[in-house]
Amino acid sequence: MSAAPMDPQRRHFLRASAFGSLAVALPAVAMAGSGSSKSSPIARLRSGRVAGQLEQGIHVFRGIPYGADTAPRRFQRAVQELPWRGVRDAFDYGPAAPQTSAEGPGSEDCLYLNVWTPALRDGGKRPVLVYIHGGAFSNGSGSDPLYDGTHLSQRGDVVVITLNHRLNLFGYLYLAQLGGAAFADSGNVGQLDLIQALQWVQQHAAEFGGDADNVTVFGQSGGGAKIATLMAMPEAKGLFHRAWTMSGQQVTAAGPRAASQRAQLVLDHFHVDADALRRMPLEKLLQAMKIRDPSRMESTNLYLGPVLDSQVLPTHPFWPQAPAQSAGIPMVIGNTHDETRAFLGHDPANFNLTWDDLPAKLEKQQYVDLLPSVVIAEYRRLYPDYTPSDVFFAATTAGRSWRGAVEELEARARQEAPTWAYELDWYDRHGDAARLRAFHTLDIPLVFNNPRQPGSRTGGSDDATRMADAMSDALLALARHGNPNHKGLPHWDAYSLARRQTMLFDTDTRQADDPRGAERRLYAQVPFIQRGTF
Repeated sequence: MSAAPMDPQRRHFLRASAFGSLAVALPAVAMAGSGSSKSSPIARLRSGRVAGQLEQGIHVFRGIPYGADTAPRRFQRAVQELPWRGVRDAFDYGPAAPQTSAEGPGSEDCLYLNVWTPALRDGGKRPVLVYIHGGAFSNGSGSDPLYDGTHLSQRGDVVVITLNHRLNLFGYLYLAQLGGAAFADSGNVGQLDLIQALQWVQQHAAEFGGDADNVTVFGQSGGGAKIATLMAMPEAKGLFHRAWTMSGQQVTAAGPRAASQRAQLVLDHFHVDADALRRMPLEKLLQAMKIRDPSRMESTNLYLGPVLDSQVLPTHPFWPQAPAQSAGIPMVIGNTHDETRAFLGHDPANFNLTWDDLPAKLEKQQYVDLLPSVVIAEYRRLYPDYTPSDVFFAATTAGRSWRGAVEELEARARQEAPTWAYELDWYDRHGDAARLRAFHTLDIPLVFNNPRQPGSRTGGSDDATRMADAMSDALLALARHGNPNHKGLPHWDAYSLARRQTMLFDTDTRQADDPRGAERRLYAQVPFIQRGTF
C-alpha cells in the first residue's frame, strides 16, 4: 500500500494488536557500571563503545545513536552524534520521533537504531538487512515487537537493523519557498535521516560481522514508500544493494507547489512565519497534523511526505519511469490480498452492507474517480458469489492499495530491472482476525519469522510457522543471493509485462500469471494519482 492513502487508523491498528558535530562531549546516557557487565558484548563505534546483551545466542544492541539531537537543527539536515567516553549501555530502544500516535509525543532526539547480529568482528561478511518502519510518513518507530530481529538473524545468519527517523512536520514540511536558504532541505530531512543511517551501516557493518557491500533494505507500508523514494535519491546511491517492499509504494512525490501550500496552511494556522516554527514547542507544532488537507477531505490528517525539490529528490520516484540509478538493484514488490480490511474492518457496519449502501461507501473509500455503479457491476460479473461487503473490501483494496504496486512493477519491467512480485493470500482461518483475512501488515511477522511475537495475528499454528518460514527464507535468499527463490518455494519467475508472474503465498503457495488481472484492468481505465502528492 502506498503511503499517501494511509488511513489514520493504520498505525493504531498495528499498535493496538501488539500489547554530526565532532565536538567532544559526554551526553547524559547510561554508562558501563549502570547495567553492563563483563559478559556484555561490546561494539566499537565511530563515537564510542556500546554494551549490548546476548539474547538467544544473538548479540543485541538497542538505542545506538546515529545522529545528534535534531531539535537545534529542526527542518535541517542532521549532524553526526556526539562522541562519548567510556562504554554506553545499548540495552533499551531510543525515543520515537515526534508524532501524534500512541508512541507520541516522542522526542526530537530520535536518531537511534537497533542491531541484532550472531557475532562481532569475525569477518563473517553476513548480509545486512535494514528495516524501515511503516506508519506512512507520520507515525511509527523501529521498536515495535513485530520488528524484533532475533529470529531472522538466527535463521539466516544475518545482521538485522531497525531504526527511527524524523516524521511528519519534523521530517517533511517543505518550507524552502517560504523561509529561505536555511530550509532548503526541509521537505526531505526525514529521508536524509535514512541516508545518514545507511551511511552509519556502511561504516559499521564489519564491526557487527556484516558485509557493507551487501545491504538489503526492507519495509512495509510507509517503509516501502520510503524505500521507493530512496531509490531515486542521488545521495542514497550505493548505500543498499537489494530492496523488499511490502504494501508500500511511492510512485510520485509531492510537487513543490502542493507542498508549499500545505506548509502555508501550517503557518496560517499558527499565524507565524517559518522561522518561528523552529522555536515552537514540539507538542504545539504537532497540533498542525489536525489541519484538514484540502486534497484529502475524508481525512483530518495533513499529508506530509517526500517533496520533489529538484535537489535532494530531483525526480519522482517511479514516474514516468523507474529510477535509473537503481536499475541494477534486485527488488521484491508485494501486497496483501485484503489490504483495506485493516483500515475499514474496524467498523462492524462494513461487514453488513447492502447493495443500496454500497455505492456511497465505495464513492468515498476507493480513492479513484470511477462510477461506483461501473465498479460494482464489474465485480458482480467477476465474482457472482460476493456479498456487498466482499465487493467493498475487494474494490477498495484494488482501487487504493494495490495500484501503486502495479505502477512500480510495470515501470521496473519496462526497465528490465530484476523484480519479483508477490501477493499474500494466506491468513489464520481460525483466529480472532479471521474476518480481516490477509489484511495490511499481516506479512510483517511472517518476513521477520515472528508468528508468535506479541502483536502478531498470524496465530501459532504449524501452518503459520510454514508460512513464516517460506516468506522469511525468500527475504533471506534475496539478501544473500539477489534472488528470492529458495528450495521451500515453487520456482518464482521475475515479473514481466507479458505474464505478470506473481508468487501467491498461501497454504498451497504457487506462482500465477496476472492474478486479479480483471480487477487491474478495471482500475487501469483511469490514471494513477498518488493521493497527497498533487
